[in-house]
Order: sequence, then structure tokens, then C-alpha cells
Amino acid sequence: MPHTPSSSRSPATADAPDLELTFRAISGDEVAFEAIMRRHNRLLFRTARAILKSDMDAEDAVQQAYLQAWQALGDFRADAKLSTWLVRIVANEALGQLRRRQLKIVPLESALASTEALDSNWQQDDMDRSPDRTAMRSELRQIMEARIDMLPTDFRRVFMLRGVEEMSVEEVSQILEIPEATVRTRFFRARSMLREGLSQDLDMALSDAFTLDGERCNRIVSLVRARLSPR
Repeated sequence: MPHTPSSSRSPATADAPDLELTFRAISGDEVAFEAIMRRHNRLLFRTARAILKSDMDAEDAVQQAYLQAWQALGDFRADAKLSTWLVRIVANEALGQLRRRQLKIVPLESALASTEALDSNWQQDDMDRSPDRTAMRSELRQIMEARIDMLPTDFRRVFMLRGVEEMSVEEVSQILEIPEATVRTRFFRARSMLREGLSQDLDMALSDAFTLDGERCNRIVSLVRARLSPR
């Protein structure tokens, strides 16, 4: 059945708490599940991209994660955060893609060496001379995304969840199944690698990194809804 995103959501549905939407989705309410997807799309997309380093692969992982979540909604524990539950599903899906493709983890030494030229160029830029602040932010965002992509895999995953999405150490520990002390150590090291040359504008750039535009968001929702099986 054709799906029109703008006409299927009422303000009451869009503003409903996660728990209410979850219970409605469990009963088969696809509109409620669409509201869940739109609310958490950016978080899941960023999580998947941090692992896969590809917009296309991340988008596919998010779609697969939502289909899995739809089937497993009955197993969701109401005492847990829906966002954490969904992130664990998409992280497992993305990691599964990596295992299936047998991708290799980039060694720390190689990642640091590959950023040397980028760091040198960045330090020569004089941000105050930019005539267009918007253009500067766009360029800065691209540099930030490139630097994040160059982080070693384990550091990049922690940084995206902890630094970009501002999840708690406990949540990141649960999602990645690593000790909280490891989360803190990897996050500190990742920030240290990214800070050089970006210290003044780091926080500004993070808010725009790996944005999920409206077209991609609509595409994910539409494709998932077209594949939902009746509950």
C-alpha cells in the first residue's frame, strides 16, 4: 500500500512517548512504528555509519535493524530505553555486515599516519579570513567527518556514541559490550587524536556531522514500512 509520510502522522502520534508508541506498534500500529523510526533515525544512522564508514551501507543496516526490531518488539523490556535497545540492534547488524565482508581493522599507526597531511593543511587555514561562515562550517564538517572516519575502528565507535550522540558511558558499555573503563579510555584517546587543529570549532562541527537529510530519512521509513509483515 502506498505510504505518504506527511499524511500518516498526527501531532499526537509524533509527540507520544516512546513507551506508548512501542505498545501501539506491538499491537500492529505501523503509524506508531513510523514515528519511532523518524524519532531515532539519526541516532541509528550515525551508529551504523561509525561502524561501516559508508552512507549506503549504513542506510541498509538501519533498514534491516528496523525490520528486526518490528519482529522483536514483543521482547522489548519496558524498563529499558527504547533508543538503547534499537542502537544495540543496529550495531549488531552493522558488525554482522563487517564480519560477512571480512573487513580488516585499520591499525592505529596507519590511521595516525594517514591524517598527517590533512592535519598539516588544516593548521594552515585561517578560519577568521573566511568570507562565508556557512561555507566554512560546511568545510569544517567535511574535515571532521574525514577525521572521524580515519579513527581506528574501536575508537571511532566509542566516539560516535559517546561524543556525537552524547550517550552515557554506561549505555555505550552496554551497546558495545565492553567495560566502562574501556569506554572512557577509548573516548579520551579518540578526542586527543581529533582535537589537534580543531579545538576551537570541535563542538560546532559535531552538531552537523553525518547529518540525516529529509530525503534519506523518508526513504528509510518508506522502504521499511513497505516490508513490514502483519503483526
